[in-house]
Amino acid sequence: MSDLTARVEAALEQIRPYLQADGGDVSLIEITEDKIVKLELQGACKSCSMSMMTMKAGIEESIKRIAPEVKGVEAINLEIV
Repeated sequence: MSDLTARVEAALEQIRPYLQADGGDVSLIEITEDKIVKLELQGACKSCSMSMMTMKAGIEESIKRIAPEVKGVEAINLEIV
């Protein structure tokens, strides 16, 4: 596991309890060569109307705080409702 991957996983671990409290979760799918983090939202997070805000204000913020070199964070399965 690379240092960047370890730091992204650590950021996800920090926010995971909040997601799980609402019946959701998140998993790391990949980090691209151009430093885009691809995540899969799980459970209630997939279809929640607040998912985009959770991605930007919660998950992306946490990741960039620990890994500032990350250029962006994307959910591969976000269902916009």
